[in-house]
Amino acid sequence: MATYITLANFTDQGIRSVKDSPERFLAFKAMAEQLGVSVKAAYWTVGNYDIVLVVEGTDEAATTLLLKVGMLGNVRTQTLRGYSEQEFRGIVGKLS
Repeated sequence: MATYITLANFTDQGIRSVKDSPERFLAFKAMAEQLGVSVKAAYWTVGNYDIVLVVEGTDEAATTLLLKVGMLGNVRTQTLRGYSEQEFRGIVGKLS
């Protein structure tokens, strides 16, 4: 399974109903589980981003999940593919 780190910001709609954010997260977790994506961590943050998520799943499932979340209109996301130390060692081990 691939690891993805998602940086999210509340939209105007999302911040107006910020009190609902913990419940929306539970719905997000349920949606993730239905798609076969595992939510490894979630943090509400201050600074440039409002939420940081770490999820694991196939490329297709993770992309589907994040597109579905975006369609709801509460957050805008940037997603990064993350590699564990072991995965990255394998990658750099193939360099000549």
